[in-house]
Amino acid sequence: MSIQANTLRVATYNIHKGVQGLGPTRRLEIHNLGHAMEQLDADLICLQEVRKVNRQAAQRFARWPEMPQADFLAPEGYQAVYETNATTRHGEHGNALLTRWPVVRHRHEDMSDHRFEQRGLLHVEIEIGGQPVHAIVVHLGLIKGSRVRQIAQLKEFIEREVPPQEPVVVAGDFNDWGARMRSAMNSMGLADLTHSRCLTYPSRLPLAQLDFVYARHLRPVSTEVPRGRIWGRMSDHLPLVAEFAFA
Repeated sequence: MSIQANTLRVATYNIHKGVQGLGPTRRLEIHNLGHAMEQLDADLICLQEVRKVNRQAAQRFARWPEMPQADFLAPEGYQAVYETNATTRHGEHGNALLTRWPVVRHRHEDMSDHRFEQRGLLHVEIEIGGQPVHAIVVHLGLIKGSRVRQIAQLKEFIEREVPPQEPVVVAGDFNDWGARMRSAMNSMGLADLTHSRCLTYPSRLPLAQLDFVYARHLRPVSTEVPRGRIWGRMSDHLPLVAEFAFA
């Protein structure tokens, strides 16, 4: 972000654990994703389905990174913050934030609605030019009822943890077909660019927007979805990039 320009560039990206394909055709994309983080050129990069460790993948792929994916993907000059949402037989994965700006504090809250989906939110308070800004990374459930309850939990979390006068960004994979959660987000004072068509899923032939960036006390300026063959290969989602102006 340029302090003089008074804008904040935020990206959200579900990276599908750094692996694409099925069965014997599965391929490692984490190295391409590392280059992609630099291309996004965002002040805040909100990531979902980020692996901290996976013993099975580490055995299968010769070039599997030795460090956790969030640290591996962070461009030079960025700080990586990660929290686990799901623990599996082979490892764990969750949400991450890559930030150009200093981290003040961070915390995680479990948002699991039932035992078949482990979900959570990552809250990171950062400081931009002496001003606190809150970033919340989410990955909501596949079932509509779960998403409704998780949005209600998000509202309670913001009321409890974020001072009402401080800017907050909420970004992630909402699994929200048709933007049905938008009115609930707007009721919290969180807004995005409603007139933009930002199709992010599936990446090879995007038909729907499942990924969103909302903000409070920041004015939406623009949104974009990177296109091209390489973006369609790296994950089943495309990234969404949004720019906001400080009020």
